[in-house]
Order: sequence, then structure tokens, then C-alpha cells
Amino acid sequence: MHREPLLTTVVGSYPQPSWLVDQGALEGSLVPRVRAPQLWRVSTELLEQAQDDATVLAIRDMEQAGVDIISDGEIRRESYSNRFATALGGVDPDNPGSTLGRTGTPTPVPRITGPIRRSQPVQVRDTRFLRSNTSRRIKVTIPGPFTMSQQAQNDHYPDDRALALDYAQAVNQEVKELFDAGADIVQLDEPWLQARVDSARRFGVEAINRALEGVEGPIALHLCFGYAASMREAKPSAYSFLPELEETAVQMVSIEAAQPKLDLSMLDLLPSKTVIVGVLDLGDMTIETPGAVAQRIRNALQHLPPERLMLAPDCGMKYLPRNVARSKLRALALGAAIVKAELGL
Repeated sequence: MHREPLLTTVVGSYPQPSWLVDQGALEGSLVPRVRAPQLWRVSTELLEQAQDDATVLAIRDMEQAGVDIISDGEIRRESYSNRFATALGGVDPDNPGSTLGRTGTPTPVPRITGPIRRSQPVQVRDTRFLRSNTSRRIKVTIPGPFTMSQQAQNDHYPDDRALALDYAQAVNQEVKELFDAGADIVQLDEPWLQARVDSARRFGVEAINRALEGVEGPIALHLCFGYAASMREAKPSAYSFLPELEETAVQMVSIEAAQPKLDLSMLDLLPSKTVIVGVLDLGDMTIETPGAVAQRIRNALQHLPPERLMLAPDCGMKYLPRNVARSKLRALALGAAIVKAELGL
């Protein structure tokens, strides 16, 4: 992918309309790992059509805000990971398991009872629909193999490494088809690299690189501390797992920086990567001014050249009010335009 300076993008998710999703139930079951059909307000026979309509609304909001590289808003998903993770063979859909979530509370998760296998495409139709409804460049997100291995009860494999490597094979097959379907960038969501650092250091990079064997399109990897809506305490100001990503086959690393007030010297740890820096604080409903966004961009430029810096919200925008998300994205685009003009770009 040509390294254009200061492109704007989104991490993935966008607010789902209240006529489509029960927002109260969604917030009460933050980030479900198993299927949660009770969240949908629309009947099963009309659900796909309703999700298509809501996806077009999300696309138009991102276009009108001026975002360069957009997503489908993950409108069809109950969470960032469960649409893909629960569609694979080897998962018992009727008898979930349990594991400790990132907040330390027991969470229902897929229970692995056999070999993880991808028997059919999962997000290919989603990608084709997005591609057919915009002329902008598009990014498609998919949960990464390490994170899925940590969001499961392993009742089959000898250890989590073996589970992660089979997840990696399933991801590899899907990613190749997502590019064939028209994706310009595919993003692996790997927040649990930060949450379970010891395991990540043992096999996280191996699993990611296995997932990308033979993949020719540009890959981003998103690493974060968790949704602002689920983080009740102050976020750390530094990542405990970041320089290790220099050894991965990804071209871009997406990190949150605005809400945690990240020590931006950490950007020096990724000398070969384009870094997608979060410049919108999703824990604050106040709409950033374009000038405030521009200053965050200038701060990042002290550590990265413009051609290796992309701009985004800190994380997915799923849990924000739609008007807040739309206004924040507009501030993102205007802030980037200010800095581009200063640099003569």
C-alpha cells in the first residue's frame, strides 16, 4: 500500500441504530463473546435487510465526515469478535464455556470441543456489500487468532498455543477471501495481546504470522486497552506489549493514545510500521475541536514522519451516541486537514 501522509480511518465499529439493536441490553452485556440474538430488535426474517440498511447509514456518515478509509461499522455484529469466532467448526454453539474477561469477571465464551475449522466464508458478503456501496477505500476487521484463543474455553487442544495456531489457519483463509472480495486493508483485532502479555510473548507473534502466510494485501493490527465503556479505571499510559509487533508481518499497527494519554515515545519502538494513532478520546462525550485533534497529530509527528502516520479514533465507536460519533469523525478529518495544510501536503 502506498504510504500517503496522514490518512484518516476508523478502527472498525460504529454506533448501531436503536431501531436495530436494543442499546440497553447491549450496554448490559458489553462485548459478548458468544452469540447474543436477543440484542436485535428486528425479526429474523427481516434482520439481514435491516442490517444492510443500517450499514449504508454508517457508510454515509463516515463519507460525509470526510474519513479517507472507512469500514462497514461492524453493524451486523453483536461484538467485534463473536460473528467470526462462533461461525467456525469445533465450537459448541449451544453450550458455552467460561473464562475471566479483561475486567476479571467470568464471561461466557465459545467452548472448543473439536478442531477449529473454517467451513465457509463468514464476512465475505459483508465485504462485497461495503465495496458495492462506496467509492472510498475500505477496511475490513476480523478478530485475530491470539485474541480468539483467549476468549474461549479450550476443551479440545493440548494447550492454547495449539488452539491459536488453528485459529490462525481459519483467519488466513478468511483474510485471503476478504481481499478477493474488495477489501483495501484487513485489520486483525488483537486487544488480548495487551491483556495476557505472558501468553502473548510465548506464541502471539507466531500465531499472527501464521495467519498472514501468503497474504498479499496490507494488514493492520489493532491493539488497545479495551472499550472506554467497559473501562472503569484510568487506562495505562504505556503498552506492555508493543515492540514485539515489529516482528509481525503486519504493515500497520493501530493503537489508542488520546484517552490513556499515551507516552508517544512508544511510537519509536515500531520503526518499520505505519502507526494508526488514536486521536479521538472515546471516553469523553465532548466533541474535540479540529484544533485539539491537530495538536494530537503534531505530537505524534514528533516521533513519526507523515507517511508513516495514520489517524483514527482510539478504538471502535460502537458504544457512543451516533451524533457524537459522527461529530468526532468530522473533527478527525478537519484536524488532519489543518496539519496537512501546515506541512504543505
